Amino acid sequence: MRPSGFRFHLDFASGALFRHILSIFRSGRASAISSNLASSVKQTGIQVIATNRQARHRYVLTDTYEAGIVLTGSEVKSLREAKVQLTDAWASIDAGEAWMHGMHIAAYSHSQLHSGHFAVRDRKLLLHRNQIDRIGMKLKVERLSLVPTKLYFLDGKVKVELAVGKGKNVGDKREDIKRRDSERDAARDIANARRRSD
Repeated sequence: MRPSGFRFHLDFASGALFRHILSIFRSGRASAISSNLASSVKQTGIQVIATNRQARHRYVLTDTYEAGIVLTGSEVKSLREAKVQLTDAWASIDAGEAWMHGMHIAAYSHSQLHSGHFAVRDRKLLLHRNQIDRIGMKLKVERLSLVPTKLYFLDGKVKVELAVGKGKNVGDKREDIKRRDSERDAARDIANARRRSD
């Protein structure tokens, strides 16, 4: 049997905790706590950092893969500031390893001026061995390209979406432009019809 003093201690502790929580809400510190909780929640799930908008214009994309990437600490901090450009980025399989080339990551805003930062350098991609072999075979036999299409945080870790694709010729690009124009015209006609009916 627990002594009566134990129950008194629990009642006192719970009352003290309640008063402490009440004082937090009254002092306005609750908003700061909620914002910290919100920022921690943002670390989970997918947060898109950058997309390669030119990829679908330049290539007919097929299979996609998710890869990790080897970065320095300051580069990860730069990505949190979205200081990255994927437009000229491309990937390759070389000697059984996957690499990203041409991705531009600007220096972190709070890093020192002479920190040895290289905005554009080759960065190793992390894929499973069977994925590397499969991609390498497609690039070699079918003469396809490996294109980085998206860069994002997944549960706080940087990931790259890679797509295998074939370069478009001039005719393909013209067809894309015609299709976009027709879709735009159709959307405009629908919007005008709705306005007239209202």
